[in-house]
Amino acid sequence: MHEYLSSLHACESSMVNLIIIWGMIILFILQPGVAHDGAEAGAYLFLHALLPYLLPYIILTQWLLKMPVRNPTAKRWKRYSKAYVLGSFGGFPVGAVTITEMVKNGELSRRESGLLLAACHAPGPMFILGFVGTELFDNPLSGWKLLLAIHIANLLFFCLTLLLLKNNKGKRDQKNIDLEKKTKSAPLLEAIKESSGVIILVATTVIFFSSLGNVLTTAASTAFTVDLGIAKTIVLSIFEMTSGVQSATDHFYNYPIFPYLIASIISLNGLSIHLQVFVIAKSVNTPLMPYVFSRIWSVVAVPAILYLFM
Repeated sequence: MHEYLSSLHACESSMVNLIIIWGMIILFILQPGVAHDGAEAGAYLFLHALLPYLLPYIILTQWLLKMPVRNPTAKRWKRYSKAYVLGSFGGFPVGAVTITEMVKNGELSRRESGLLLAACHAPGPMFILGFVGTELFDNPLSGWKLLLAIHIANLLFFCLTLLLLKNNKGKRDQKNIDLEKKTKSAPLLEAIKESSGVIILVATTVIFFSSLGNVLTTAASTAFTVDLGIAKTIVLSIFEMTSGVQSATDHFYNYPIFPYLIASIISLNGLSIHLQVFVIAKSVNTPLMPYVFSRIWSVVAVPAILYLFM
């Protein structure tokens, strides 16, 4: 009976996935121009707002993490501080890349990696100060305030993480993870190689979800009586953060709520970034529930802290 129910559940899940996939294919076929415009906008945002800020830091972070670890059993606060500094200041999804690499190096256990993944997740300073502060807010000081709000919220969550990890024995769970101690003769080349994979993942998800968000927004505004600007901002924010931020700027720039809306969208991240994190973290079976809770916390905390600063 149990096997029958499991099989039935699997069939139902498969059927739902097929319906969703074919539904999206039909939407793309019916609206090829809209899909193209969304993909083009996603590609432009990736090249203009993400790649210049993200690529150099990913390569440098990977290069540092590829260097042989002299003492994987160093004091916990040193390992946690290393994870926070490298992960939180590198931009999405550098935190996940950092935590994953530290697990592979034997510096973190799975339990540690799950909690630290949640805390070490923030947009890069160059993205917030350069793209958001200078180009969107037209005020570098507002960019600094937003960056500070993000890291205060992260540090509060990080302190909670330290409390939860206080009684952790720090044992490295090396099952199902390849932790062979290989001599890295060319860490820079390995860093560039692995960074290219991360960049391709980021580009693919940004362009796909930007295109999908554009198609769904047009379909929703056609089927229902809704404001296109509001619908586009909501849908794009759910699917792709950078496109959502750009849409919010186009439609809400002159509203008092604008900076807090941008803070909420950046804290929400969008499915594109979540998918990047999940793909990277699952390579070492990192627990993901703490990450989910941290996103909920950030959506509430970051705009509130920014409001106090503004």
